Order: sequence, then C-alpha cells, then structure tokens
Amino acid sequence: MTNHLWNEAAFEAFVGSFMEKEQVPGLAVAISRRGEVIYQKGFGVRDRETLEPVTPATIFGIASVSKSFTAAAIMQLASEGKLSVDDPVAAHLPAFRLSDGSDPSRVKIHHLLSHTTGVPPMTRREELIYFDDHLDYVASAAYEPLGEPGEYFSYCNDTFLLLGAIIERVSGRMFRRYITAELLEPLGMNRSTYSLEEVSRMQDVSVPYVKQPGQSQPLRVEWPSIGNYEAGGGIRSNVLDLLKYGELYVKGGRMKERAFAGEKWLRSMWQPVHQLTRSAWYGYALKVVPAYAEGVTLVEHGGGQPGVSSHFGFVPEKELVVTVLSNIDQVPIRDVWLTAVNACLGLPLERREEREPQYTASPDELARLMGTYSSAEGGQARIFLRDGTPVADVAGTEFELRQSGVDTLVFVATEMPLRFFFKLEAGERAWAVLLGMRMLTRAE
Repeated sequence: MTNHLWNEAAFEAFVGSFMEKEQVPGLAVAISRRGEVIYQKGFGVRDRETLEPVTPATIFGIASVSKSFTAAAIMQLASEGKLSVDDPVAAHLPAFRLSDGSDPSRVKIHHLLSHTTGVPPMTRREELIYFDDHLDYVASAAYEPLGEPGEYFSYCNDTFLLLGAIIERVSGRMFRRYITAELLEPLGMNRSTYSLEEVSRMQDVSVPYVKQPGQSQPLRVEWPSIGNYEAGGGIRSNVLDLLKYGELYVKGGRMKERAFAGEKWLRSMWQPVHQLTRSAWYGYALKVVPAYAEGVTLVEHGGGQPGVSSHFGFVPEKELVVTVLSNIDQVPIRDVWLTAVNACLGLPLERREEREPQYTASPDELARLMGTYSSAEGGQARIFLRDGTPVADVAGTEFELRQSGVDTLVFVATEMPLRFFFKLEAGERAWAVLLGMRMLTRAE
C-alpha cells in the first residue's frame, strides 16, 4: 500500500489478535481509495479441515450488507419516477395489511427502508419463497406494534423484504434478476450471487462456522437457505466485488458503462432518519456517523447470519471504501473494519466514536431497567444486578455494564449502549430496550 499514514504491520497485528480472541477461522479485507485498490488480503483459512487459505477473492456470505443493494434499487426506481419513498406500501402492494387492523396506508416505503414501520422483529419464516405468502404472514401474525410508523427504530426483516416485492411489482422483473442485471453485472461483480446453486459451482468458497457456547472450536454448518429474506440478506460475495459496489456511492452513482441513479438519490440513503446512539443514525439500509472526525462521515452496514460476520462502508469525503468478510458468526467484525478506516485516515487505530458519559444511577433508576427482554425473532437479553453492578446475559454470555444515563447502560467491553424505553407513567419499569439493531420488549 502506498500511503505514508498506513501502518500495515500494526493493522495486521490487530487482525491476528482479533482472530485468535474471537476464534475466527478466516477473514478477508480490501480497501480502495479514489477507485484504486490499495489493500487486499486474506487471513486464516476458508476451511478448517483442508486448511485452504482465504484469499481476497474468497466467497463469503455478506448477510445484511445485502440490504443496501435492495435500497439502492428502490432509489433507482424513484429516480426514474416509477415510485416515491413517500408512497404508501399499499399503493404498490394492495394486499399489504397489518395484523392489528390499523390503517396500512400509514406505512410508507420510507418506513420499510429505515426499519421504522413499528412492526417488531418477527418469527422468521424461511420456508416462504413467494412474496405474496409473506404479505399474508405480516397481515396475520400475532404481534404487539412498537408504536406508530416513524416513532421507533427496530430491525424487522419481514417488513424490509417487502421492498423486494415492490421492486418486482414496479419493474415487472423477478427481484434476483433485477438486482443482478442492474447492479451486480454492470459493476463487474462477477463472483457475487443470490444463488446457492451458483455458489456450489464456484472455486475459492468459504465454509461457514458457528460458535458453540462453552466449546473451544466452532461448528461447521451448511449455507442457510433463507427464502424471501434474501431481499435483506441473501448475497454471497467477496471483498473485491464489494469494493466495486462501494465505488457506486463514492462516485455519485456512476458506473463504467452508464449511470445507475443520480447522486442525490443515492446520497439520500445515508441521510439521518432515526437516531441510534449519541453519534450514529440510521438512514436507508445504511448507518451513518455524521461527525466521526473532522471532515469524516462514516457510512456503513454490518451483517450476521449463521457462519457470517460482515461489514462494509465508505467515507464519502475521502472516496475511501473498506470491506471485511469472515466465515463465523457473532463476532464484532466492525472492530476490524473501523481499525482499517482509522489506519487509512491516519487516526489512532483504537479510535472509536464519542464515548457515552459516566452516570451514577440511583437504586430506583437501576431497578426500572432490570428484567428479561425478548423478541419473536429469537433475541433475548436478561439485565440484572450482581453486587450492585448491572450485567447483561445475551445468548448465554454475560457482559458487564456501566451506567451512562437514566435510560442507558453501556457494554463495558465494547462501549455499545443499551437504550431503554418508558411509557409516560413516571416510575414504571422500562417496556423495551434497543439491543444493537433490534428492539426487545419486556418479557417479565
């Protein structure tokens, strides 16, 4: 890499220690600046049995990084005047209904894109392969709405995937074919696909692994077949192809052969819609940190599936694109991504966003946060006190917390905030908590 600010040895030492700590079999990193690939490297192995090494071309799942492809397709259709993000979902999908009987016209395409429909995380129905069946599911499943459209942010893959149905209805083409023809092929993403059949015929493909609680070695698993959820998580790709995709954003929607959509349409994807933390907002299938450093905006999205931890993003002011893919789930892969970004910007490798403040909560304030929170999708967190210190049990792993406000606890190890929500009645317990990207509601 020709960059006097880049400390390649320090970055690679960080990656090595990260992989050892997190039991990561294989990982790939690629970086481009102003259209030039300035770093590409594979670490570890794509298969723990054959010990075949990861290369920059190794195929991984990208999970929810796929969401921005779907959102970009919506923005392309909007740029062509075929829809508006302010359109009611039902204007394009007349069968769209909410199971609580509320007026479906209140839910706009904008809400699907920004995960602000008010529908909570739902039980996954990966056997559903037709969008019409998913419309029936959203209309009939039992769930308590989080609030009015636009009021709360929470991942809901079951409403986000309806964007795929809208793309099919408006374009007259199958969702997969639309994304492949409009994005993957013209960008030259020749080793990227939704099709597991195509993946099975490719060389240099990673084997997915999952962590096993209490076990020192991860477990090999098959690629998940996710049905309609492919609209939000179905692409398999590699770090070099994702650099080509990132160039679409930092070059204002221009491709080699033609324009994809006007710059203002793609830029709208990373305009802040709903605040996530003190420094981060969610837009349309992209998260944004507007003032990470002077003259630096972070635009990014991560992903996780069985056997996948992924992170992709860019710094538009610097035309910098960074992507990281791995073949194991439930690891903080963003740490590798952000360390690479810092290295390229000449910032301390360990730099992170603004820290949450220190706060000393009263016993009553802490008591309002304690309890078990869950979602129908399967997420669960138990918040309790041990010797007066708050602790979170998430998926069987305990994490020490600290206080940063009357409604916020923070994971000590990662500085990730846990924000709690209250109804209007004073003194009552929190009814929900935002854990990462998902709202979990009080179970007891």
